[in-house]
Amino acid sequence: MKVYFVGAGPGDMDLMTVKSRRLLETCRCCIYAGSLVSGDVLSLIPAAAKKHDSAEMDLEQIIAAIKAAHGEGMDVVRLHSGDPSIYGAIREQMDELDNLGISYEVVPGVSSFQAAAAALNLELTIPEKAQTVILTRAAGRTPVPPEQDLEQLAKAKATMCIFLSVQLIGEVVKKLSPEYGGECPVAVVFHASWPDQKIVRGTLVDIAERVKSEGINRTALIVVGEALLRRQPQSKLYDKDFKHGYRK
Repeated sequence: MKVYFVGAGPGDMDLMTVKSRRLLETCRCCIYAGSLVSGDVLSLIPAAAKKHDSAEMDLEQIIAAIKAAHGEGMDVVRLHSGDPSIYGAIREQMDELDNLGISYEVVPGVSSFQAAAAALNLELTIPEKAQTVILTRAAGRTPVPPEQDLEQLAKAKATMCIFLSVQLIGEVVKKLSPEYGGECPVAVVFHASWPDQKIVRGTLVDIAERVKSEGINRTALIVVGEALLRRQPQSKLYDKDFKHGYRK
């Protein structure tokens, strides 16, 4: 028996990996991340499979469901939104499984930051301007280390993808504006790749009001940085004078 921590991808079932889809379509027991996983993806779970919505479960209940499946010799698909390695809270689950001697495997998925970049037709890295991408979140119910606060990270002026923070958009703007400047472009992507996907664009000056007027307060990614500007220095990759190296 094995537990598979499966990345469901951002929402569009066509963006699931082949392995993730195969495991989901053949599972006998699935513990899934409630409203964070799209209905299209959940429709792939076999009708006869045992289903548990983890939105209504604490860690003890999740492990109890896994133990019950273990007793019946059933593999379990633990379905997480996006990619399980990013804010997936899988570590504590794996710790419990280690204690129980139950084996597990992590199956990666497409993250919402990648789906958001695709929705924006955006290259997150720009020559000479943005060669670093920061995946982070604002401090809320879950605190962040002081050295990883948005005010500190902003000093890099990297492309920043901010998860789980759209409800704090005013605070995000306040912390980023001193380093990025008020005219820095921002995009907020709600439900990236879902049928009801919505994109709000603006600058640090007006994005909070734009997001508020659209009624977006959850399941959205904030993207900040000069990479959002269309006219940028060109990569050397396709420069006619650029010489490519080849492995022998």
